[in-house]
Amino acid sequence: MTIVNYIKESFEELRTNVTWPSWAEAQNLMVVVAVFSILFSLAIYGVDTVFSKLISLYFDLIS
Repeated sequence: MTIVNYIKESFEELRTNVTWPSWAEAQNLMVVVAVFSILFSLAIYGVDTVFSKLISLYFDLIS
């Protein structure tokens, strides 16, 4: 099987066998993904800030 044949079959599979969501449903899902991404990044930022302050405090006490 050549790479060209593989690509052709992949596009055919996408065109005929994949069920795509409607545009409205896709927009709703994009909003959900964006909100969770922002919340997750804020949580990571918070944990990173707390650990950074704890490590700084620890090294200040040692020295």
